[in-house]
Amino acid sequence: MSYSKELRIASLAVQRATILTQKVFHEKVKGTLSKDDKSPVTIGDFGAQALIIQAIKYNFPEDEVVGEEEASTLREKPDLTQQIWELVKPTKLGIDKEDSEVEKELGGPLQSPDQMLNAIDAGNSAGGAKGRFWALDPIDGTKGFLRGGQYAVCLALIVDGEVKVGVLGCPNLPVDDKAPLSADISDAGAEKHQRGVLFSAVHGQGATSQPLGTDDLLPHQSIHMKTPSIREATFCESVEAGHSSHNDQAMIAEKLGITKPSVRMDSQAKYGSVARGAGDLYLRLPVSATYVEKIWDHAAGCLIVAEAGGVVTDAEGKDVDFGQGRTLAKNKGIVATPKSLHEEVIGVVKSVLSAKQT
Repeated sequence: MSYSKELRIASLAVQRATILTQKVFHEKVKGTLSKDDKSPVTIGDFGAQALIIQAIKYNFPEDEVVGEEEASTLREKPDLTQQIWELVKPTKLGIDKEDSEVEKELGGPLQSPDQMLNAIDAGNSAGGAKGRFWALDPIDGTKGFLRGGQYAVCLALIVDGEVKVGVLGCPNLPVDDKAPLSADISDAGAEKHQRGVLFSAVHGQGATSQPLGTDDLLPHQSIHMKTPSIREATFCESVEAGHSSHNDQAMIAEKLGITKPSVRMDSQAKYGSVARGAGDLYLRLPVSATYVEKIWDHAAGCLIVAEAGGVVTDAEGKDVDFGQGRTLAKNKGIVATPKSLHEEVIGVVKSVLSAKQT
């Protein structure tokens, strides 16, 4: 199956949602509408989820969605619902066109606050190993989003437990696939580059990047992981120490002979950066024995890296299993590398983690 329609609808839906998230950042995070620190993320999350699920349900009405949000709290807060609706209502592709054909492909704008709330609540699938469902993270990397750094709008189609389509919208990553990955990429250092990139992949068909737009999809190009020597590799990790073990990762880098400092950034933008060769390794090692990853935090990124020529496993070298419901219940940690380096990296990861247990 080519999944060509699924890829197009997912890409357009993510692109439309990034328009909303950027609007939320400029109007709310910068303080022009709200002083509540939590409200911009809340509004962006709910609004982006509503827009994406509406597009999915219009085109694939039988498909389920595993979404991060649900609308029960909104139904009890009409003022917050109205704030979100005022931003969602005018958000569309081809805003300068009176009758946008691209917007029609997504089912057109949402028509009412009730329709918006119902769309949000349609993200209640339990997932699992059988059937078709979409995994959605409307704003991945909320702290990056709040400071104007890296965040991503993430959408993946999973069929019988296997990721078939993955799309990442990264509004603050440089468009240029060759832009170097440096410690300031997350914030002001990216200003010298044109920003806003859409990564996508279909299982067995490779991975691509293209600039984010505001109408139809812009031209894309194939992306591929680099295969550097391990000592020259650049590795990415999460900004938040609560998301991955910085100490373990530093020890692994040292044992591998990596001398460059790690690049810390929020969200699945790390997967996109590694997939296009701006970075080389992504390590996300478990911070506790009980922490379980959510599928929407990894599904799209894992496929994009794999289709760009990489390997993604957990910290034990096992395949990442997206058929266990809403979480990666059978996996601990994430290791994404070029194929040629994976065996060496996993060997060091295992030795460092096993040494902690003795």
